[in-house]
Amino acid sequence: MTINNQLDGNTLTMKIEGRIDTQTSPDFNKEIEAIPEAVSTLILDFTEVFYISSAGLRIVLTAQNKMNAKNGEMIIRGAAKNIVNVFKVTGFDTFLTFE
Repeated sequence: MTINNQLDGNTLTMKIEGRIDTQTSPDFNKEIEAIPEAVSTLILDFTEVFYISSAGLRIVLTAQNKMNAKNGEMIIRGAAKNIVNVFKVTGFDTFLTFE
């Protein structure tokens, strides 16, 4: 997994590529923890994510909670159908925003 961040004003886009699983989720978590306080919109670009495990889902939940705590917004962009299905099966689609 690789993560490329782009900060544009108060919007942070994290372009994630590869698998988000038990091995890679600690790196993903470090990126989420390092989000600057001024960021009010977080975009997780999942265009190149082809697998997410429960460990990855936990980090997505952490990111959503972090943005909720500061009245911010989080968007998951470009997720493939199989990734969106994981969010639906787990009920995450009821509180996440997708583009």
